[in-house]
Amino acid sequence: MKVLHVVPSLSLKEGGPSVALPLMVRALTAQGVSVDVATTRNDESTEPPGEPVKCDGSRYFFFSRQTSFYKVSLALRSWISNHVAEYDLLHIHALFSYASTAAAKIAQRRRVPYIVRPLGVLNEWGIAHRRPVLKRLSLRFVEGSILRNAAAIHFTSAAEQREAVATVPEIAERESFVVPLAIDSEVAGHSDSSRFLARFPQAKDRSIVLFLSRIDPKKGLELLLQAFAQVKRHIDDALLVLAGSGSDGHVRSLRTSTDRLGISSHILWTGNLSGYDKDAAFAAAKVFVLPSYSENFGIAAAEALAAGVPCILTDRVALTEYLRTNESALVVPCDSSAIAHAICRLLSEPETRARLAKRGKHLAAERFSLQSVGESLVAEYDKIRLRSRRDK
Repeated sequence: MKVLHVVPSLSLKEGGPSVALPLMVRALTAQGVSVDVATTRNDESTEPPGEPVKCDGSRYFFFSRQTSFYKVSLALRSWISNHVAEYDLLHIHALFSYASTAAAKIAQRRRVPYIVRPLGVLNEWGIAHRRPVLKRLSLRFVEGSILRNAAAIHFTSAAEQREAVATVPEIAERESFVVPLAIDSEVAGHSDSSRFLARFPQAKDRSIVLFLSRIDPKKGLELLLQAFAQVKRHIDDALLVLAGSGSDGHVRSLRTSTDRLGISSHILWTGNLSGYDKDAAFAAAKVFVLPSYSENFGIAAAEALAAGVPCILTDRVALTEYLRTNESALVVPCDSSAIAHAICRLLSEPETRARLAKRGKHLAAERFSLQSVGESLVAEYDKIRLRSRRDK
């Protein structure tokens, strides 16, 4: 089977944008699927435009953009048009992008079945908080057609699927499936904290509460700061580590909040951590918190579970649906007091931390491993190919 993945933007650098896709590609390659990826390159990219870059047994094709907004790339469109017939199916990642629109339209004309993974852009938060008017218009005149003509829609959680149907009711009639994102659970949890503590010695002998993700308003960091101010009244050695990057304006706003709450000296801003640095941060943490208002999956939480870090997740993190038959994390509402109570509980109950760590590692290995995700995706691909043959 030969499959083309199309994604608006991608970096093969550790910790770059769309880090989940290379792992998905690895999962499929391990199952014997031939995978190519077509994407765009930004101004800082070093990949040669239009030339195949081999990585983990697959080929990645990077094309120059004409605009940053909407990521318009005429070269990408031309390449897809010339090569799409070579593939059994397309797997398109994201909506509201030139790459997604072009790939879907070309696939329709060439009668190649395609799958759409919306990446959470159809959820309530994404529609309401990011260019809502433009998105509603685009859904009506562009994305609606892409979704209606897709062979299937790929969601990474049942919660993402439900929100998408609420936003675009007609897709309830389309074929869809739920397969989570993959993590490399064979690697996770095999690091130690020494690398992190050597780089950030101020964290030594502290009870580390870790946030590791993109710093964005939807991540609920204001809630976490308010919660941590409550935690500090009870647990003096607690240190909140904020690992990630975001817009200058939002980071300034959060730093102002730490000053107002009187916790600035107990916050460690590390910037983006990837590779061994990320692994070491997980190893150093006593607790991981993802206080998001909206997550269509929650890849950072999956990585924390695999690393054996006890997790606190809000009930808006869709990954929590995978925890229903296995209490692998504490799930709380988007409320600062509830988050504070959960942090205090885990920091003061080593037995609870040990139990959650064990269950979390088991869940990650069972549901989010490369093998599990690869097998599930191949099964869905086979169904689509069979339906496509019947329809022709």
